[in-house]
Amino acid sequence: MAKKATRLHFTEDELANPRVKKAASKADRAADKADWAAAKTPKKRKLKLDEDKAAGRKAHLTFEKQEIPVGELTGRGNRFTRSAVHSTAAAASGTIHGQISANNQDDNTAVQAVDTSAEAAEVSAHAMDHAVYSKKLKSYEKAEHLQTKSDAANVEAIYQKRMAEHPEEFSNPVSRWQQKKAIQKEYAAARRAEEAAANASAAAKEGAAGVKTLGQRLVDFKDKAFEYVTEHPQVFLAIGALAVLIMIVSSSLSSCSAFLPGGSGAIVATTFTAEDEDIIGANNDYKALEAELQRKVNNIESTYPGYDEYNYFLDEIGHDPYQLAAYLTVQFEDYTRSEVQSTLRSLFDRQYELKLEEKVEIRYRTETRTGTTTSTDPETGEVTEEEYEYEVEVPYEYYILNVTLTNKNLGHVITESGGMNEDQAERYAILLQTKGNKEYLFADDPYVTTSSEYLKYDIPGEALTDERFANMIREAEKYLGYPYVWGGSSPSTSFDCSGFVSWVINHCGNGWNVGRLTASGLMNHCSIIRPSEAKPGDLIFFQGTYNTSGASHVGIYVGNGMMIHCGNPISYASINTSYWQQHFYCYGRIPD
Repeated sequence: MAKKATRLHFTEDELANPRVKKAASKADRAADKADWAAAKTPKKRKLKLDEDKAAGRKAHLTFEKQEIPVGELTGRGNRFTRSAVHSTAAAASGTIHGQISANNQDDNTAVQAVDTSAEAAEVSAHAMDHAVYSKKLKSYEKAEHLQTKSDAANVEAIYQKRMAEHPEEFSNPVSRWQQKKAIQKEYAAARRAEEAAANASAAAKEGAAGVKTLGQRLVDFKDKAFEYVTEHPQVFLAIGALAVLIMIVSSSLSSCSAFLPGGSGAIVATTFTAEDEDIIGANNDYKALEAELQRKVNNIESTYPGYDEYNYFLDEIGHDPYQLAAYLTVQFEDYTRSEVQSTLRSLFDRQYELKLEEKVEIRYRTETRTGTTTSTDPETGEVTEEEYEYEVEVPYEYYILNVTLTNKNLGHVITESGGMNEDQAERYAILLQTKGNKEYLFADDPYVTTSSEYLKYDIPGEALTDERFANMIREAEKYLGYPYVWGGSSPSTSFDCSGFVSWVINHCGNGWNVGRLTASGLMNHCSIIRPSEAKPGDLIFFQGTYNTSGASHVGIYVGNGMMIHCGNPISYASINTSYWQQHFYCYGRIPD
């Protein structure tokens, strides 16, 4: 039978914490699925090499049933393809055997080693050929995938348990990152130990006869190795020199690591890992896309001629390069410029929207016309014609081209798209705080958000005479500068937009408790009011900031066209920019 998934055990006291209980339940469900998939894995036929003495050195393959351990073959995770494995192994086998038959047998030990390798290559080729083409491989893939998910769920459960027990060790994004990585390493080591113990137990069951055989093989190998080294002293000297070199390098590495005990993880977590030239190059490629967009906007009237009027509604083109570098780092780690081109295009297409809208109006213009009148002289009867001018209103079609460029802001595109998991979002926030420990890369870029910008607004004193609003601001300003974390809802995790507003409402001391609501949930909780009625302490809602129905973003209105909200980071912001005006939805007032 395939090995069962690892299961964790928690006490009742530990499960009293809702986060721990939720994570533990998820881990149990994942383990159930992994065990079910493992039980469904079929048997495989084990290749057994029998030597036919009558046929000389020819080998025949026979099969006996043996269960494949989960993880032995991983399907798509296996780097080898059938054609590569089969052709390479077969070619190697043919070449090696040809050399063996052509050479004399003086170097007996070397020949035996090559011969053994050839036989192993043959067996491996047939085994891989059999496995890759088997339809049964899908079941192993599924079992392996579910086993991986079960391990990840276990790590998360342990993480939540430790955070509940020692919240002081998880007080900031960097420490949480370190703790998560440490738990992952501990868990992986425990799993390896578990597998090693299982393998040792299986080996012990093979009995003393096998051990004796192995011991005799070792004795034989020792004798032959000594003989070979005696005949080839230069090989022995080369091996000795290599061993000395390895010891020197290992010692150097150990010495280096001694200077950074427990600190290397923090450095990696807060640093852009790609080469500077690749980071700058990728940013230049993104700027090139923006420059091309600007050229399109500048040439609208020549590209689309003949319109009576062109109206432009344009957001500024630009991005924060540290946001781009942070996102590429969490997605690719040590990336090269060429590797991220498709991602750059995807981000660009989501950040900018250029919309051309043709509008036709029926308008009227005044035209002067000429008319004639006739008159007859009553005495002579002579008829004369006289011209006169008159004006008429004439309808015509008036063609207008409305050009709208929307910049959704790269930070919003990254953080509100849902394209990062929890660990990636947290790492992204850390990299923004530290600027990847490479602030020098884009120090002079005009679109870089400085760390002090969120502190530039002073609320008018008269607004603070409202006690409820003063309580809200007192609580909200505690978290100025906290990074945006998708799904975050507390100071220990940081916040997203609705998590931040929900926290302020619940903890400002006004006696409110709305729980953890989304932006739409907060809007439904409020009484909708006219913009003219909005006052400090009301909530302001936006729509279309990312792909969701209803309200997609929320902030706390503080008066004078300003709000405090969880952007990236939590900051004050003007609601009168083109971006927020385009996405404005409504104001809401928290009920008493």
